[in-house]
Amino acid sequence: MVCNRCVMVVKQTLEEQDLHPENVTLGEVQLKEDALTQTQLDRLDDALVNLGFERIDDQRARIIELVKKKVIHWIHHSDLSKRKFNWSTILSEELNCEYSYLSNLFSSVVGITLEQYIIRQKIERVKEFLFYDELSLSEIANLLGYSSVAHLSGQFKKVTGLTPSELKKSRTIGQQRKPLDGVS
Repeated sequence: MVCNRCVMVVKQTLEEQDLHPENVTLGEVQLKEDALTQTQLDRLDDALVNLGFERIDDQRARIIELVKKKVIHWIHHSDLSKRKFNWSTILSEELNCEYSYLSNLFSSVVGITLEQYIIRQKIERVKEFLFYDELSLSEIANLLGYSSVAHLSGQFKKVTGLTPSELKKSRTIGQQRKPLDGVS
């Protein structure tokens, strides 16, 4: 789950399944029920799959979801310019795992490197800023922790095939944006 609407839909689905969610956050659900029967799990899985979600019951998949959740949170809901930012340190500390383990696990499961995923999430954030046209490219670069506008533009072109200015001029920004969970 990567947005508040996703949380709302999952909570509603759980309630429709006669389950009692105590807490539903991005990528995590806590139920009042201690355990579910296999029938309940199967019904829940079917309901979630129909909505484009899936229940994650594998430790490796949970770690991947936590990594994605942390990256999305930091890129889309915080100001990266306010602190010196080192992804390997922040992810290792927040998930209590060695970064090399997280990086290797991520690559083997998702099919792209963790660094590529972070860059793609940053590019989606840049598209969002360009769409709303409230900040200059220099402000966007600073906000997302880029060392320069040239660095941001180079990564943007590598991922999208266009420079930020070309995308802005083309007026297809809305069509170019991806849902956060669709970034890979």
